[in-house]
Amino acid sequence: MQNSEKKQIQAKLAEYCELKGSQNKAANTMKGVSAATISQMLNNNWDLITDEMWRTVAAYIGYEQEASKWVVVETRGYARMTALLADAQQNALVFAVTGEAGCGKSEAIKSYARSHTGVFNLSCSEFWTRKYFMQELLAAMGIDNTGCGVPEMMSEIIYHLKRKETPLIVLDEADKLSDQLLYFFISIYNQLEDHCGIILCATDFLEKRIKRGLRTNKRGYKEIYSRCGRRFIPMQVVSDGDVAAVCSANGVTDRKEIEKIITDCECDLRRVKRRVHAYKTKN
Repeated sequence: MQNSEKKQIQAKLAEYCELKGSQNKAANTMKGVSAATISQMLNNNWDLITDEMWRTVAAYIGYEQEASKWVVVETRGYARMTALLADAQQNALVFAVTGEAGCGKSEAIKSYARSHTGVFNLSCSEFWTRKYFMQELLAAMGIDNTGCGVPEMMSEIIYHLKRKETPLIVLDEADKLSDQLLYFFISIYNQLEDHCGIILCATDFLEKRIKRGLRTNKRGYKEIYSRCGRRFIPMQVVSDGDVAAVCSANGVTDRKEIEKIITDCECDLRRVKRRVHAYKTKN
């Protein structure tokens, strides 16, 4: 790895540490990266730092090489998601947001989290237990949870969030959470109501699941639905104009090629990214 690229990662890392509050907190968000390593990177002591470590840090802080950098466009969905994130954070609101896969909601969340303090974004998975969920949340907050049990971790989460000004928890792909963790969402809400914003973001499967639970009077689902304001906020479907704007911003200006991508992408911006990459590689 060239020193010029390390300098770019160093600058991005400095911004990341400022966003997280300290080098220690930044290190706690990165598995396998110590505060000492971060200090060495920031102070130009690079001799013992491997290229693999530089790449690990780059991945955590959202650094991309200029040649492969993807230009994010403010599509209609991106703008709506950003507005909801800001509203939830500033006013300690709880929203459930649904949208088709590839509509741009996750990209908007990542961009917002990278540029605002007090935002803790988790990308949920099916295998998460309650303990693993809390470990991930504490790590996102930059808090070392080594040796803590579930009650201690819960206390740490509530304690630190109550000390934050306008914190926001974002649970992306929340439809993957088990019922146990959805019930746990109720507990977090109850202790942080009117202080911490929470957004559940998912495909419409989450809405169908919750409403099915309401019909069958499933335990906890009325409480979940109530805390989300009894409404699921839909994201806009990706339009032809959105796709054209993304293509143009990322180097595809040929109108015929843009039309082909619009026809082929099925309103999925991930598919658009793949087609743009294929076009640029070919040309």
